[in-house]
Amino acid sequence: MVRCAPFAVIVAAATLLSASALAAQESSSAAHAGAATPLMKAPDAPTAALRDALFAACSQSEQSFSKFLTTRNADTFAHLTPSARVALMKRFVLLNQPGKASLVPTGSGRPTIHCETAGGAAELQIGGAEISDNLAFLPVEVREATDTTGASVIRVQMGLVREKSDWKLLSVGLVLLDLPALAFEWDAAEMESTERAAIDGLKKIADAVESYRRTYARLPETLAKLGSPASGAAAGPDAAGLLEPNLASGVRSGYRFRYVISGGSSLGAPAKYEVAATPETYGRTGRRSFFRDTNGALHGADRQGALGSEVDPRVE
Repeated sequence: MVRCAPFAVIVAAATLLSASALAAQESSSAAHAGAATPLMKAPDAPTAALRDALFAACSQSEQSFSKFLTTRNADTFAHLTPSARVALMKRFVLLNQPGKASLVPTGSGRPTIHCETAGGAAELQIGGAEISDNLAFLPVEVREATDTTGASVIRVQMGLVREKSDWKLLSVGLVLLDLPALAFEWDAAEMESTERAAIDGLKKIADAVESYRRTYARLPETLAKLGSPASGAAAGPDAAGLLEPNLASGVRSGYRFRYVISGGSSLGAPAKYEVAATPETYGRTGRRSFFRDTNGALHGADRQGALGSEVDPRVE
């Protein structure tokens, strides 16, 4: 199962998970199905809110989890990339995969969440809340579900704030959960991979265009002509089956792709074309724009989201 990482990963501004946080866990947990739940005192409002937030984080339910974010954080959360939203929820339970949450009966009566995934499980026990006006702080213990000695226990203090009549996540450890500030760091970390994916996309489009040219003795009019035919239909000039659906639609991994035939041939020379890739949201899904010129050379530069050109520096 996936081993719990040191909670310092979360406390250190809730940025990227360390490699140790994602190391393969060694065993699966014992099932809790069928365990009888003893009668327990109803939790106070902050404890119930944190319990439900951890349930949502376990299942990686974006819609449910966002309900426990302040208005400011919820707005930023909605505009994060899908992978960044999932990464944030993972950090609350320290498990890679989406799981199924359940309450575990304990002698202490404290809410204990069992998060069961295909790769293993963790248990999170919420301690007594310290409530002062609109603030509440609750200790949380996280351990591997198979740990009976407490060797893997990680302790952290989580803060909540009352916003109108609801309790929302405020801090993890001593660090405020400030998603607008953290979003910039997450975006910067992801941009390198999305930019590499854009370059890869340009190369795949060019390969598909050349395959189309060899098969049909002409260039495709649009990217859509390179896409897959309808189910059961044969490939043809209107759906050549040469390009994956997202590239054929012109959008993949945070970039938009533009294919243009640059002009007719003269004196028997083959027709030429250009392919460009620009970030869907400049500064969030990418900074550089990429351009494949008519000679097949790739260029890339920060164009503030505008189209690139052949005067931009060469890239590989």
